[in-house]
Amino acid sequence: MASGNRRVAACQLLRYDWDMSFGDTAFIFVLALLIFGPKKLPEIARQVGKALNEFKRASNEFKAQIQSEIDQLEVQEKQKKAQEEQKTLPPAEPPPGAVHSSYMSPQPEISTAAESSPEPENSQHPPVDADTVNPPVHDTTNA
Repeated sequence: MASGNRRVAACQLLRYDWDMSFGDTAFIFVLALLIFGPKKLPEIARQVGKALNEFKRASNEFKAQIQSEIDQLEVQEKQKKAQEEQKTLPPAEPPPGAVHSSYMSPQPEISTAAESSPEPENSQHPPVDADTVNPPVHDTTNA
């Protein structure tokens, strides 16, 4: 049990997410002032600031590079998936005898029966003129 408590205590000492109060910050500043002296402390602070800035810049570059690689891999994966779908799924064609849906596609031009399908030569009925089947309507009003 004693070793378990030591591990917990060691983990507590290695935590970096604890909040520092003003008193803690002042104590560290006074301690650094006593150790390094008033002449060296500004120079050390500049060097630490430059090192932290360089570390932050390198960290941001690394993050950006990793993110660009991830984005590039995602784009390649999407392109590969799209190519596989095109290879595996042929274009959908309606089964024979299916009724064509007209509300999603443009209306085909309606042509007369004589233009679209000519009658075979050996039919039982002779071709009929369109005026004979549908005579023109005459105006019967007294004008």
